[in-house]
Amino acid sequence: MTGVELGPHHPARVAAQRPHDVALVLTGDTPGADDLAAMTWSEVVDDSARLARSFARAGLTVGDRVAVLCSNRLEAVVTAWAALRSGLYCTPISTWLTPGEAGYIVDDCGARALVASADLSELAHAVTAGRSLDLTLGVGGDIEGFVPWADALGAEQGGLLDEEIEGAMLLYSSGTTGRPKGVMRPLSGRPAGSANPLAPLASRIGLGPQSVYLSPAPLYHAAPIGWSLGTMRLGGKVVVLPRFDAELVLWAVQRHRVTLGQFVPTMLQRLARLDDSVFEAYDLSSLDRIVHAAAPCPPHVKRAVIARFGPIVDEYYSGTEGSGITYLTTPEWLEHPGSVGRPILGDLHITDEQGHVVEPGTEGIIWFSGAERYDYRGDREATIARRHEQGWTTLDDVGLVDADGYLYLTDRRAHMIITAGVNISPREIEDVLNSHPDVDDVAVIGVPHAEHGEEVKAVLTLRVAGEDDRVIGELTQLCHERLARYKVPRSFDVVDDLPRLPTGKLAVRLLRDRYWGGAGSRLVADLPCGEPAGAGPVVSSGADQGD
Repeated sequence: MTGVELGPHHPARVAAQRPHDVALVLTGDTPGADDLAAMTWSEVVDDSARLARSFARAGLTVGDRVAVLCSNRLEAVVTAWAALRSGLYCTPISTWLTPGEAGYIVDDCGARALVASADLSELAHAVTAGRSLDLTLGVGGDIEGFVPWADALGAEQGGLLDEEIEGAMLLYSSGTTGRPKGVMRPLSGRPAGSANPLAPLASRIGLGPQSVYLSPAPLYHAAPIGWSLGTMRLGGKVVVLPRFDAELVLWAVQRHRVTLGQFVPTMLQRLARLDDSVFEAYDLSSLDRIVHAAAPCPPHVKRAVIARFGPIVDEYYSGTEGSGITYLTTPEWLEHPGSVGRPILGDLHITDEQGHVVEPGTEGIIWFSGAERYDYRGDREATIARRHEQGWTTLDDVGLVDADGYLYLTDRRAHMIITAGVNISPREIEDVLNSHPDVDDVAVIGVPHAEHGEEVKAVLTLRVAGEDDRVIGELTQLCHERLARYKVPRSFDVVDDLPRLPTGKLAVRLLRDRYWGGAGSRLVADLPCGEPAGAGPVVSSGADQGD
């Protein structure tokens, strides 16, 4: 170590004590396969320093932005560390985006450099076409016009930088209901490694140098990259899957003695469905904690996962904005089913639409106070819309807090269905439909109605084939038993898959486009003018609704 000032969570501090210990692993893509790559702590420190110097040689200075368009590779983590050590912002971009959508983020964040993986070369070329970037780097193979990763790093020195300045992640919301928004915080100007944004969660679950964290999701999302970097800030090892596969998760846990995994509900559902013979073939004794977030987890799925793994399935509620965090253990969930926990970062407030605090047990807008402030880059209107006059911030979710202080989510404000002037919560209806044993996945949305503006539609996938009419009949009866008549879906579409992001979040915009974009409007013509919403189901296969 030299005289360069470092924060307590800098990887160089770990490298000084355990230089040859493995810090990062990329597993094989099938159970039993050899790992694809691994890096020691000294290699992480040296490679991220070389990359940071490459950025500086290209003219990037403190406050500039680096975009990452990369499949799950260790270079994505190294790029983040290069930015975090040199006062830069790092913006991962979803590999699922179209060239226009990815290009929008590159423009909006003001990226001066782009790191892309060769398997995404077509998208990378489309994104860079017509844009002037100071540096484009290709990893995992040649990309025409891009500087090879090895060449860029080979020209620089490792070790510590002349000055280690804390950078930051500039993450974009998933854009499920509109254009993604960049969540931006001012740079602190402190030494690199000063902060650990994962600290509130880390202290709750005992994350530390002994931890082995499994990252099964795409690293371009906030939680996977955040948990990976946070684990490393505390000296823990990170194991990355190249893609999610339920059995591959079990293999990775056994091979690397994983202690913690962070999942989304769709992943938990696939883990719960594994045959007992597959599940029992692996040694999972090292696993201390499973944590899930990002989307509501159906109760039957959570119970199945708890039955499989034991009472180690915890849940948290937060967002890319990080305006607050709640946390819930398995015992707490069993006592408060449906809750997402109590605050561990920030204080909770529930208000009506006018911003007035409501009584416990009353549904309203969820706000947090006391957490770090943020802005949506270049969107002052959106920033103001998410701020209360008291300075609180919201993720635009709707919910309630019970007498014990536990938060329950009921919906997102943007998802509300308004039929004949009445607000309907899709989440409430989805919970009822999800309770049916033959329902695999479901989303409830509003679709056009000539008189009422919107009507309730349920789009779902089933666990059984060829029994659509029976299941939908049972669902209709179930809804009439548990819901007010106006909340009962007017129509059901059975589809092969719902458009969910790898995080498990429903891409509401894509689903709504099927119906509001014209493809689904044929159902409106079938409805007698003036028929009240919820009068009875219209059954459709959904196969002709488009993608």
